[in-house]
Amino acid sequence: MLDLVPAPGAAAWAPPAQGHYPLGRDTALFAHPGTEGVAHWLRATVGAATGLPLADGTDAGRDGNRIELRIDPETGQELGPEGYRLVVDGYLVLIEGGGPAGVFWGAQTLRQLLGPDAFRRAPVDPARQWSVPMVAIEDRPRFAWRGLMLDVARHFMPKDGVLRYLDLLAAHKLNVFHLHLTDDQGWRIEIERHPKLTETGAWRPRTKYGHRASGLWTETPHGGYYTQDDIREIVAYAAQRHITVVPEIDIPGHSQAAIAAYPELGNTDVIDTTLSVWDTWGINPNVLAPTDNTLRFFEGVFEEVLGLFPSAFVHVGGDEALKDQWRRSPAAQARIKELGLADEDGLQSWFVRHFDTWLTARGRRLIGWDEILEGGLAPGAAVSSWRGYAGGIAAARAGHDVVMCPEQQVYLDHRQHGGPDEPMPIGYVRTLEDVYRFEPVPTELTPEEARHILGTQANVWTEVTENQSRVDYQTFPRLAAFAEVAWSDLPAPAERDFAGFEARMAAHYRRLDALGVDYRPPGGPLPWQKRPAPGGDSAALGRPIEGTPPNV
Repeated sequence: MLDLVPAPGAAAWAPPAQGHYPLGRDTALFAHPGTEGVAHWLRATVGAATGLPLADGTDAGRDGNRIELRIDPETGQELGPEGYRLVVDGYLVLIEGGGPAGVFWGAQTLRQLLGPDAFRRAPVDPARQWSVPMVAIEDRPRFAWRGLMLDVARHFMPKDGVLRYLDLLAAHKLNVFHLHLTDDQGWRIEIERHPKLTETGAWRPRTKYGHRASGLWTETPHGGYYTQDDIREIVAYAAQRHITVVPEIDIPGHSQAAIAAYPELGNTDVIDTTLSVWDTWGINPNVLAPTDNTLRFFEGVFEEVLGLFPSAFVHVGGDEALKDQWRRSPAAQARIKELGLADEDGLQSWFVRHFDTWLTARGRRLIGWDEILEGGLAPGAAVSSWRGYAGGIAAARAGHDVVMCPEQQVYLDHRQHGGPDEPMPIGYVRTLEDVYRFEPVPTELTPEEARHILGTQANVWTEVTENQSRVDYQTFPRLAAFAEVAWSDLPAPAERDFAGFEARMAAHYRRLDALGVDYRPPGGPLPWQKRPAPGGDSAALGRPIEGTPPNV
């Protein structure tokens, strides 16, 4: 009815039927206690786009043209802290939320009701008369964790691009931003006690072009990192939009950038200690040494991370840690014997459990990719299930909380079409409709087990997305479909109204246009994405690969 994305729980025309409530320079904005931040956001974004001042309301103007923001305990009891009611009638625009976040999501819906020009940064027609359709909307999210993971390690995204993505998440009512900060190809966060992590670990001399089988490199050095003040700014900007930033420091695998900076972190009894930051993709054989020195080093790293990120969860990776070096390392084998462990899987479990205990003692919770289940997992740890549904099912049945992000459904770096013109066609083909029919809760779980599904997350790995436009192309419009899956109470996948969603997307594409998003058009790739690869044949570079690239 209203072309809203994600679809609200309930919406109806308010009397008078299909009328509109005008907004003008005299429209006052009443921010009741607890909603001041939402009022600030409305003035800074909707006010800037419309040219309306949205001045503070006073009791004397309570009968005039107005927008009111209010936290309502009854709404909170019925719809939860992120639920809201938005009513536009002949008297006012009223947004009541169960908490500040609910009021904010209601404000996002109001922005959509104003039309695509409300998503611009300045008025395109200063003389325009603005109005809102008279509606009554009641809405709340299905899941508490509605996330996007962005890999800034493979290809660095400057701070302004990260802030832009936080705005895009907020526009789609997503509330978790999982920031993949470290990997073999780069370390992206300043750690003051270990300066070489960014002096050395943030830079690589060249980069593999395309997927790992291409045989091509770009010889331009690549790198970058966020200072601690950059991180503070990102976290604060996210908090203003009711988004939690979950940091990921990947251990014990995917650590070559750290080992390049501090060689003693590696298994020095079996490897070359002059490693550089990795310049290609895939699963790296270099893993951290299971020594007390390594534990103390990363405790120091996490101490600084905790000081920057207030998130309850801290992600430690834990995926794709090859054990060959531990099998060959006399020191690692001695550690296994000393600890009374069965094998190398047990050694990784010991490593993960150490940091689970360490984080728990500081009031935080560990979360990692589903490989952390191997060898046993500490009771309080949570799991990001990426290798299909199996890890999430096993974790939930064992009593662990789970975020569902299976690669076969919600890895947005995977190709969107099976045709030869799709740029960098890696992984599974996952169309807009495929993502729309994704179901985060496995049918195999009992209702009690299903309560461990915290929510869901889409992942964007950046091996083949070297700049903001490429990230946009892979992420949108599929993130809009994912957002509806995460927010709306949809029927079973086969029963979902994808045709109706596509019809609403016709309006949503205009919003994305106003936001400057380089989304994949419904008709196919953009012309610039058919350019030949440097130093080689684009067809050879971009041949489809059935299956999947490495996770991280």
